[in-house]
Amino acid sequence: MSLLDTMHHPEKYGKTLLKWGSLGILVGILGGLIGAGFHHVLHFVTQLRLSHPWVLFLLPLGGLLTLGIYRLFRLRNNRGTNEVIDAILNDGTVSPAVAPAIFLATAITHFLGGSAGREGAALQLGGSTASLLGSLLKLKENEHAVLTMAGMAAVFSGLFGTPLTATLFTMEFASVGTIFSPALLPCYLAAFTASRVSLALGVHPETFALADATPFSLLQGGQLALLGVAVGILGILMCFFFHQAEHFAKKALPNSALRIVIGGLVVVAMTLLVGDHRYNGAGMDMALKAVGGSADWYDFLLKLLFTAVTLSAGFKGGEIVPTFCIGATFGCVAGGLLGLDPGFAAALGLVGLFCCVTNSPIAAMVLSVEMFGSGNLPLFALVCVIGFVISGNWGLYSSQIVQFSKSRMVKRRYGAAASLFSADPE
Repeated sequence: MSLLDTMHHPEKYGKTLLKWGSLGILVGILGGLIGAGFHHVLHFVTQLRLSHPWVLFLLPLGGLLTLGIYRLFRLRNNRGTNEVIDAILNDGTVSPAVAPAIFLATAITHFLGGSAGREGAALQLGGSTASLLGSLLKLKENEHAVLTMAGMAAVFSGLFGTPLTATLFTMEFASVGTIFSPALLPCYLAAFTASRVSLALGVHPETFALADATPFSLLQGGQLALLGVAVGILGILMCFFFHQAEHFAKKALPNSALRIVIGGLVVVAMTLLVGDHRYNGAGMDMALKAVGGSADWYDFLLKLLFTAVTLSAGFKGGEIVPTFCIGATFGCVAGGLLGLDPGFAAALGLVGLFCCVTNSPIAAMVLSVEMFGSGNLPLFALVCVIGFVISGNWGLYSSQIVQFSKSRMVKRRYGAAASLFSADPE
């Protein structure tokens, strides 16, 4: 029901708000518990790996275990986050088996030294849990998409402690060029509730300390514009390389078991060649170091390579935290060459690359506030806007649809989910 209908159906509208408000809070509680538990498990296995570096040599065996888990749960052809996006766009459901499978598989990847993040797992955990809840509550098909989005926002927020970013990201990233506003109430309540629950359980937000607001000048504007162009080009190259690596791996090694074992061996060999483990794991420590003003010129290239090999082989996790690392290390080096403060440029690169590869400019700008404070929001926005335009419609998620292209309108619309609050409830 639209706002204009409240004069005619105030009781129905009130019931709709109460229903989705309650569902948002319920999903937020569940998402906060799951997000906190997931955070603590990944932290534990990561510390265990750092204390026992030799476990890296078990990565190929961990790959086989990952395949075994997915086959046990009958998810052999699961497409990860893309499958959750499909469920949102087509008013479908996400298998409840996805949640335990991605939880265990991501923990294996982090424990044994694969280069992957955790946000993809968070989105799948949230989407799967909320979809199961929707089935138990016997929600209509067009309501499943909204509850799935709320679940994604909840676990994302519970894991990272960024409720506004989680809200806008889940409403924005599935369909490039639009924000699915009917999901605003449940997504925000779910994300905010989850962030409070996870904070109470010891999960602290991912925040970085920056200097006070930087005075703007024409020279600085030119430097930021050039950095935005460079980040946009990096976004294109990163998405192209990730997609091509996955395509090449599947074509060259069609047997999934052989592919994940060889991929694991390649990651082990690359780690030995590098001589340390800094490119293994999610990469948030490297991002923090870059924001502190320190990065080697090749860090972003090697992190990109490690992550592409890990994910294309079939290991589970996500791309966004490695994206933070790649963007921050690139920004630190490129910004320094452009005359910007390296640490500040690293922060700009982190947010800007996230914007480009997810096609989520509004969520990226909000992310800059939640991670770095509001003092430099216009400068972050400038890099995001330029990078977003330069990167075109490239993105990490193949199931994203381009609702409105950056050059022309694409006539594709949401399905039945779009009518959730625009039609009278029965």
